[in-house]
Amino acid sequence: MIKEEHEVVITGADQGPGPVVSTVVNIQTEPAVPDHIIWSLLSSIYFNVFCLGLVAFSYSIKARDRKRVHDMAGAQSYASTAKKLNIAAGVCGLILFIILIVIKATTRQ
Repeated sequence: MIKEEHEVVITGADQGPGPVVSTVVNIQTEPAVPDHIIWSLLSSIYFNVFCLGLVAFSYSIKARDRKRVHDMAGAQSYASTAKKLNIAAGVCGLILFIILIVIKATTRQ
């Protein structure tokens, strides 16, 4: 994980021989972990072949929960699994759609 440290130093105006006031603020930012929740929601609505979209949505929610408790390794793991399931759901859905079009085009009524 990458952590950046930003330092902000605020010094008082030099008004003479008095004490100098300074403030240091350290800000550590966590890397952004995408949870793919919108993609999973759309996969569960449109490409829910073999319930892959619903399972991907479940993993996306788990990734979001892990992000809330600041477990970035767990969030990354769940998000990666959700991404793979979304890709699998999309591919299976498109293959099924193409097969249905071919069947419809080749059958005569």
